Amino acid sequence: MRILIVILTLTIPGCLFAQSYNALLIPDSLKKDARAVVREDEHILEIKSPSKVILKEHRFYTILNEDGDYLGDFATFYDKHTSINSVTMTLYDATGKELKHVKKKDMEDKSAVSEISLMDDSRYKEYNFYYKLYPYTVGYEEEDEISGIQGFHGWQPLASTKVSTQHSKYVIIAPKDYVVRYKAVNCNYEPVITISGDKKIYTWEVSNLPARTLESHGPRWNEVMPHVLMAPSDFEVEGYKGNMSTWEDYGKFINQLRQGRDALPEDIKRKVHELTDNLKDPREKVYALYDFLQKNTHYISIQLGIGGWQPFPADYVATKRYGDCKALSNYMIALLREAGITGKYVEIFAGEEAPKLIEDFPCSQGNHVISCVPMGKDTIWLECTNQTKSPGYMGSFTGDRKALLIDETGAHVVSTPSYTARDNTAVRVVNASINGEGNLDAEVSTIYRGIPQEGPHGLMYGASDEQREKYLNSLFHLPTYKVEKSHYDEEKGALPAVKEYLHVVSPNYANITGKRLFINPNLFNRSNYRLPKDSTRQYDYIDDEAFRNIDSITINIPAGYQPEAVPQDTHIDSKFGKFTASVKVMPDKILFYRSWEESMARFPPSDYEGLVKFYEQLYKADHNRIVLVKKE
Repeated sequence: MRILIVILTLTIPGCLFAQSYNALLIPDSLKKDARAVVREDEHILEIKSPSKVILKEHRFYTILNEDGDYLGDFATFYDKHTSINSVTMTLYDATGKELKHVKKKDMEDKSAVSEISLMDDSRYKEYNFYYKLYPYTVGYEEEDEISGIQGFHGWQPLASTKVSTQHSKYVIIAPKDYVVRYKAVNCNYEPVITISGDKKIYTWEVSNLPARTLESHGPRWNEVMPHVLMAPSDFEVEGYKGNMSTWEDYGKFINQLRQGRDALPEDIKRKVHELTDNLKDPREKVYALYDFLQKNTHYISIQLGIGGWQPFPADYVATKRYGDCKALSNYMIALLREAGITGKYVEIFAGEEAPKLIEDFPCSQGNHVISCVPMGKDTIWLECTNQTKSPGYMGSFTGDRKALLIDETGAHVVSTPSYTARDNTAVRVVNASINGEGNLDAEVSTIYRGIPQEGPHGLMYGASDEQREKYLNSLFHLPTYKVEKSHYDEEKGALPAVKEYLHVVSPNYANITGKRLFINPNLFNRSNYRLPKDSTRQYDYIDDEAFRNIDSITINIPAGYQPEAVPQDTHIDSKFGKFTASVKVMPDKILFYRSWEESMARFPPSDYEGLVKFYEQLYKADHNRIVLVKKE
């Protein structure tokens, strides 16, 4: 009976807190800098077994202005493993008076399948009150039954930027002998643990957290917000049993999912040998098979059932000629194995804004799978979902981050290639002419290498005429210009390059005032970046790009002009970056040279004033003009 009373109390938030949602009662400290206030946010996670969880959520948000409306747009997802037992929404006005109450049957039911998904059983319930009289409050109450535990919802008491929290609570009810794993991040929140019969109850609770804001080029939200990660120890999904307590155990579970899924059809085996038997260098064999993969498969998302974790068999991919990241990587590894080469399966967070792998908290982390081939002291990394990427190149999508390499002994934390300023380069040579009317005609040749080549690389493969035109029209910061001709060549490799040739014309580029001609010699690569002054900077300034740009420009000028004013050369060599701009005016032409190099770095708030000055110097140097005067 005591167990029932404890659990019953936990599942009825109204027993614990007065149900008053009058917005006028919100303390001023919680409204400061806030677009919304979390009035109550309670999660109760009951672990029934390693394969079954009940999740109950009770959330009430007061929306203070239009920026907070997104919290009133409700959506909850379900699939084969998640059933929505019940869900309701309630709308309250500023005084806390109930205006509308909707149930599960009133909500729209939609498919969550994307355009690139072939197999996906995900669906979602959605509802929006579209209420605009501020402040107003929206409440959500939901109970889900989850079969096949793949992870636990963590506790995040601050929902997002500019949202304060009046009260947040997270409860886990587990069998007494079940190991609940958790890790506090950016906080020291520890649970209150109680024993009730054969149950162990973990409770985290916090109140009155003011709203927080992020800063330009500062840490991401998950790097500064207080939160607690949760993960299972023992778990089971569709009959597959595993444990996440160590990376070794987690990797063994992934191996279990992949077991028996690497068999190739006989015709594909013959093709592998046809492509590789006459090649002596293992690298050449890898490149040949990767090229075969790219030319004979394409990416399709598969999220059906356990498909979010388990790759489709290699023979399925060979026959259908498509697969998701897991299936294509698994297929690539099977091709390599047939050629006598060992490939590895790698889980990773992909994308430029991807979170970092948390190395000391084993659990399911990542949203993507790639493969790699260890080669002694070197490794060939392979992105198997891209039909045009060079072998060995990870770039901005999966480069410079930690990942999980899965082998027969488990999972191991590894690092993908990083790209320095010497790798990420854009070297431009310009031969231009300006006539007596100020019109510019320029031949522009640029070699992009590393991450800078990704834009023009995408332009070369599959871009529509509209996309190409949009790219070319946004390439330069000029009032008016037209690209009359463009041409691209590619150099494949672990550090690929794209050579770009453009013929550019810009009418009235140079300003003419009386007998004077005003010319900015930096034709195509001006920095417009300036930092606002901020004496209250809280967080580090993060420079997450490494690059080196070099521009060598020759401008032929009309006859009869001589220099009246020439900007001084600029040379900066600081911890923030290196910059050089020099100009020389000759009788018939202007020679301009510019170099700008930055490395990835993190600067404390005390350096912010120096950063403001650094970028201000660059801005001025890039916008300096030469004044030429016509000879009498």
